[in-house]
Amino acid sequence: MDLRNFLFSNRSFTPIPLVLAILYLSSLSYPFFIFGIGLIMVGESIRIYAVRFAGSSTRTTNVGAPSLCTSGPYSRCRNPLYLGNMIIYCGVVLVAGGQFMWHLLLFVFTFFTFQYFMIISLEEETLLKLFGNKYQLYRESVPKLFPRLSPWLGNNKRIPLTIIQTLKTEKRTLQNIFIIIALIIMKTIFGFSL
Repeated sequence: MDLRNFLFSNRSFTPIPLVLAILYLSSLSYPFFIFGIGLIMVGESIRIYAVRFAGSSTRTTNVGAPSLCTSGPYSRCRNPLYLGNMIIYCGVVLVAGGQFMWHLLLFVFTFFTFQYFMIISLEEETLLKLFGNKYQLYRESVPKLFPRLSPWLGNNKRIPLTIIQTLKTEKRTLQNIFIIIALIIMKTIFGFSL
């Protein structure tokens, strides 16, 4: 099996060892906890904004898309969900604190950069086959992961989902963030080992 397919199919599970390491090594410290919460909020805001335009089709286990989304956050970055995830996980590391916080932060950033660049290369091959020149123009105009300052003015004028529809789709991510932060706080307060 192609490593890219493995990473794509298991992208919800590959961070589990990282989360366990973060929890194990966590030791809350101020002001990093506050900065971490801020980063998590920024990352989740990016995700919510992206899901409003892309919808629930982003939670699929199949590579591809029913249509090409190039509006909203997708006019600045081709993969805003992945960018949001990277920011969220970096925020979780800061929330967790601990003596290995900076090592974990570098590792988490490197891990997700590698994983997402592998997944993106697979997705782009598929999107190029599905949408041809339309996708090629989009790919040439909008950065892969780190956003451009001004939006690309493509011809996709997608109407975003409502906030309620978006939050229903994003419910699992929000639950996971809450559970991880709660475990970090409980570990610190009650002093138990994970």
